[in-house]
Amino acid sequence: MYYFHCSPIFCSFFSLTGKPSIFDIFLHICLKAELICLLNYTLQILLLLLNVLAGHPVSIDYIFKYQEVNVKDVSGRLVVACFLLNSLISATSLWVIVQRTKLCLDFSVTAFFLHLVASLIYNSGWPYSASWWVLQFSCVTITCVLAEFLCMRSEMKSIPLGMSARVDL
Repeated sequence: MYYFHCSPIFCSFFSLTGKPSIFDIFLHICLKAELICLLNYTLQILLLLLNVLAGHPVSIDYIFKYQEVNVKDVSGRLVVACFLLNSLISATSLWVIVQRTKLCLDFSVTAFFLHLVASLIYNSGWPYSASWWVLQFSCVTITCVLAEFLCMRSEMKSIPLGMSARVDL
């Protein structure tokens, strides 16, 4: 498990009890911010690499414009591939950063919800492309399910299964 170790002054400033707790709201917000920054950074790097390798121009439109998500042309397929690869990377990042199965759904949905809000602001309107919605739901599903699987495997390693209960009568 991931515990937040802090000084008493820091904990008393950001926590009601003055002691570090498993559910510290400041830690929760910092972890979400870290994960969202990492998710966006890896998406940008993937889009940059694949577009440079394919010889296409690099633009921020590939991240936020819903019209760029399609399977009709090569650049649209590259965008879809980058989003899907990014969901795999973000699932492993979620496993490394958060390390809790219960928080995987919350963190992954929050990250993709904030991407939706950023897309709404960038496009000045609602995304009307069905392929964009299918891609976003697929990515959030892949991220959440894979992260939960990885976290559950890690949590189960600490439970010994080979010892039988010994009862002395």
